[in-house]
Amino acid sequence: MDSTVENVSALPVGSVVASENGNKRPGWLARLGRRWRLICAALLLVLVCVVAGLSFWLQRRYAVADTMDLPLREFSNSEYPEDPAVRSIHFGQYFGRKLKLVRRDRGFFDFVLEPTDPRTATVIFHNIDVRLMTPSEPAWTRGDAGLERIALTDRQWNRQQVSFNGHSPHLEVVGGDSFEKTNLASAELAKNCLNAGLWEVLLFVHENEHKALYYHGWFTFPLGYYKDLFEQNTGLSYWQHWYKLEHWSEPAGTPIRLATLRRVESEREVTMTFDPSEPILVGGEQTNKRRTTEGRNILTWGDFYDGSMVRFATFTPPGRYDLNRLWKNEYGRLAHLSKAILRNIVSPASSRPLQELELIFASRDMGEKVRFIVSGFDLAKLPQLPPGRYSEGLYMPMGIGVPPFFQDYTDLQKNQPDKSPYFSLMLDSADHWINHHAVAVDGPVLHRDAKDTSLLHAYLLSYERHTLIGHYVIQTQIFR
Repeated sequence: MDSTVENVSALPVGSVVASENGNKRPGWLARLGRRWRLICAALLLVLVCVVAGLSFWLQRRYAVADTMDLPLREFSNSEYPEDPAVRSIHFGQYFGRKLKLVRRDRGFFDFVLEPTDPRTATVIFHNIDVRLMTPSEPAWTRGDAGLERIALTDRQWNRQQVSFNGHSPHLEVVGGDSFEKTNLASAELAKNCLNAGLWEVLLFVHENEHKALYYHGWFTFPLGYYKDLFEQNTGLSYWQHWYKLEHWSEPAGTPIRLATLRRVESEREVTMTFDPSEPILVGGEQTNKRRTTEGRNILTWGDFYDGSMVRFATFTPPGRYDLNRLWKNEYGRLAHLSKAILRNIVSPASSRPLQELELIFASRDMGEKVRFIVSGFDLAKLPQLPPGRYSEGLYMPMGIGVPPFFQDYTDLQKNQPDKSPYFSLMLDSADHWINHHAVAVDGPVLHRDAKDTSLLHAYLLSYERHTLIGHYVIQTQIFR
């Protein structure tokens, strides 16, 4: 046997082997190379599986069709005892419905509530422009990352409930036992203030001179259509914003350029009063929401700011209040009202002068300043009301280019949110956005005094509008 062969076979592992062309290759490196090739192949396989899985998930999550059957969730009285709605004596008698969504045209849909019981009517919302209930932003905020983020955030995370009265050309009631066809007072669609796509449908009758709820169902508007409508409204890629819209993403600290939202023509500090010993006012939707507020001996405005324990039922998916999950507040940041400022402003949305109110607060402990601003309203056109009817005043959420919490569809068509001069913000002393949801403030209410038109009444709404948390009276005579 050749001695060279013998010597090579006797070499220990890792020894250098000379090839026929004179190159030298370590044996352990060869095995390491094979191991890395196997690892890379395995990683590539995992990557392919992840991409395939993600593609399948996206396809299922965002799949749409011209006609879609959407599951409806219905809660009975016993399943949802916290519900603050005024419920009809007929509530629960017309349950067991199905929802069919029909795409008619670019942005327009039919919502068809179909019965599973012959006594229940078919209720059809015809040709609804869903773009008006999908996040949008004013043209003047585009290109400004901070304003754009807040406009889209608050547009999604505020309730928008749109009503159609019994005579609306967009509403049709067919069949059933004739109760609904005869008595339906209002049919309503709501984009609730949670994750993208979480919607509600509500049906009301008149009962005891009030509107009473007899049907309530929850459903998910298809995210594929939501994506398309969002991109139509904004011209932005949905994928740049999808997480913020489908999950709460904390935008606190976002810089706000107020000069982009309006131009100040004049301003003046005005006389204002706040009486912490005044009894809390309760009216409108706050009447029934007292039972979703948890606190002991909260009788006056001052009780919200002296450190007393106040909690609210949290609004949770699919869109219901839960007293087992309580929402805290940061009302100590608004403990001391230091001044009020009225401004004449010009908005990019309007050629006529409008007004802006700023309330400046200091915190209970640190003295930190908080600026609460509501802008883009016409002071002379605010309704004249006694304080007991405050809920009939300008009753709005916070945000930029946002619609009212509750609005008739005809009014929504005429007054589209992204064309509105209105905005309301809570800022720190450096004009950075404060998370008003964490503070537990949802918006302002404004009206003029019923007798003295020089007096402006301003109120703050709590988280989810459970209660008012303050009543401020501003003297506007000197401002004029």
